Amino acid sequence: MSSTARAWAEEELAALAEKGLLRSLEPLRSPQGPLVRIGEETLINFSSNDYLGLAAHPAVAGAARAALERWGTGAGASRLVVGDSEAHRSLEDRLRAFEDAEAVLLFNSGFAANLGIIPALVGPGDAVFSDALNHASLVDGCRLSRALVQVYPHRDADALAVRLAATAARRKLVVTDGVFSMDGDAAPLAELVAVCRRAGAVLMVDEAHATGVLGARGAGLTEALGLTREVDLRMGTLGKALGVFGAYLATSDPVARLLLHRARSLVFSTALPPALCAAAEAAVDLVEQGSALRERLWRNIRHFARGLEELGHPARPSSAIFPVVLGSAERAVATAAFLRARGILAKPIRPPTVPAGTSRLRFSLSAAHGPEQLDRALDGLREMKAHGILRAA
Repeated sequence: MSSTARAWAEEELAALAEKGLLRSLEPLRSPQGPLVRIGEETLINFSSNDYLGLAAHPAVAGAARAALERWGTGAGASRLVVGDSEAHRSLEDRLRAFEDAEAVLLFNSGFAANLGIIPALVGPGDAVFSDALNHASLVDGCRLSRALVQVYPHRDADALAVRLAATAARRKLVVTDGVFSMDGDAAPLAELVAVCRRAGAVLMVDEAHATGVLGARGAGLTEALGLTREVDLRMGTLGKALGVFGAYLATSDPVARLLLHRARSLVFSTALPPALCAAAEAAVDLVEQGSALRERLWRNIRHFARGLEELGHPARPSSAIFPVVLGSAERAVATAAFLRARGILAKPIRPPTVPAGTSRLRFSLSAAHGPEQLDRALDGLREMKAHGILRAA
């Protein structure tokens, strides 16, 4: 084996270490949940996106087991070859009703969905407009499209309108997170819809962190704001609040049929295992019928927001995500270690996930957390503040 690749890697790893940005994997010894086991530690888990506690739910696991017996482990091929099954069609039908959409198309992950959807719809001669704090998958989807990419200031619909008006592109696509994954704030969708309508632009919303959390039925931010019929493309994931794996796009029938021909991450990928489709369908049933789960989650959100406010950290109870911004990567790592020694798992988030100077702890709440677990985390932060360790960036 050539030593050149090793030398490249060692040079880059040394640079990451110098900046406090080295990462490592820590395999769980337990199912996903509010308590997890890592090595010999049992920790209260505030780093998962399992917002409704469905990742280890018996009904979801039971549906997967039954489907495993019927369909086996793998799909065997892409859906356009021989990987399409009744399980895939059944889940798409269920999601179509859940999203009140004309069509739904499955993808293997939210990242794969965004990489496939955007380049399938726009290309050279077109323009795509992206919020400055969009998820990396949207950023990379824009880059792959080879369209003109314009980044507008975070949540600034007026700035977007100016850019749209000044662009003489053939087609204009606006892409935004619904709930932003690192800050927990929501896109101004009503304003974006109005801006796009005036400019003749198409709007795509990534609902990954809103599906299951927001809306009367849990169908996301667009449902919560009554904008389901106004947003052209709504991407949701199955691996966060739904507790499984995969993603989907809710859209019009012509768009879905076009993507079946042009979305490369769909056309050229082995399909989701059918057992996961069955598990996701069971999870959708629980979400749509489970207002008690969402109510429990939102009680936790309000409780935690009040606690952070008392500590002097601004907290908006608009999602299950609460950033505690600390500044440097070193401070974020040290703060996470302090809490971990007290049984609290809140992973440090550092560049390139967030901009330099905004490293943070990202607390992610679940309906499965009990109030005493929320208070344990708040007590840990309170102790840090008393010792002068916790200071806002």
